[in-house]
Amino acid sequence: MHELALTEGIIRIVREQAEKNGFDRVLEIRLRVGEVSGIIPECLLEFFPIASRGTPAEGAELVIQPVPAAFRCFTCGYEGPIPPRTACCPQCGGTAIRMTAGREFFVENLKVE
Repeated sequence: MHELALTEGIIRIVREQAEKNGFDRVLEIRLRVGEVSGIIPECLLEFFPIASRGTPAEGAELVIQPVPAAFRCFTCGYEGPIPPRTACCPQCGGTAIRMTAGREFFVENLKVE
């Protein structure tokens, strides 16, 4: 259940930003979560109301934007998704590929008042 610790980290960021920027209430928290980050968005949504109780984030909407996995092939230059459970470029069949997106997890922005 590392999502609870991650949710507490989000609240810590909110508190730091509230102190630094002088806002009292957060209306929306927008997250970017990579599809292969190992984070379960539903768990973040479940833990958020508990973790945010009594903080400037209480009652805020938690918006999770998924980041699809993307790859780059060093053989042909292809950039994009690859079929699930494969390790080959869908364009040339090469195996010299590198993940370029999909592991992200960060607070993209806060909407405050």
